[in-house]
Amino acid sequence: MTTRVRRRMGVEERRAQLIGVALELFSHRSPDDVSIDEIAAAAGISRPLVYHYFPGKRSLYEAALKRAADELAGRFLEAHEGPLGARLTRVMHRFFDFVEEHGPGFAALMRGGPAGGSSTADALVDGVRQAAYEQIIAHLGVASPPARLELVVRSWVSLAESTALLWLDGKRVPRAELELQLVHDFAALGAVSAAYDQEMAGVMLRVFAQEPADGPFGELLARLSVLAPAAPAVPPQRLPQSLR
Repeated sequence: MTTRVRRRMGVEERRAQLIGVALELFSHRSPDDVSIDEIAAAAGISRPLVYHYFPGKRSLYEAALKRAADELAGRFLEAHEGPLGARLTRVMHRFFDFVEEHGPGFAALMRGGPAGGSSTADALVDGVRQAAYEQIIAHLGVASPPARLELVVRSWVSLAESTALLWLDGKRVPRAELELQLVHDFAALGAVSAAYDQEMAGVMLRVFAQEPADGPFGELLARLSVLAPAAPAVPPQRLPQSLR
């Protein structure tokens, strides 16, 4: 008869296991509703051993939130190739993959963690937002973003976050439609800002000039045209080259 010997884990390996177990449980229920006993049972260890690796419940939550924050920030990474509309579409698809996979854990992360949040959890959330902002600015190829561009990008990142949180409550709008709508929202925010600022107009005209007519930004123009069927046509010289 062969006796199975349980392999002893190192400190970092055990910590990583506990974080992974906690994240899995958070994907189905709010962190407030997950106990240390449940995490210990899922990891196959005792409750006191959990406290050997993490000094308290809060520290395990924050470690799990940090891993989730790092993963979420990574969803905004995208190769700087091709039209911006297509890039943002892929980013939004990966973003909603994360939202759907982690559910309550995502909500807890964006709301600052369990039990009202903490300064550490708030800093993690701010880090995700900053990483997303920097990625979008890099895609726009602007070394020193003007004030209006910063407002547009940060507003859009906030909109994506709030949209995802609202979507989780019942998922009443098809996910694919929301992903595309958020890409359209970026173009719309930029276009409105461009109407007030010449520098923003230059940024957005450069973006639109690189977009194919059948891409997401071109589709937005087609969708908006039905709202003002009697409006005078825009002179061709005012349109980006790709949309003439």
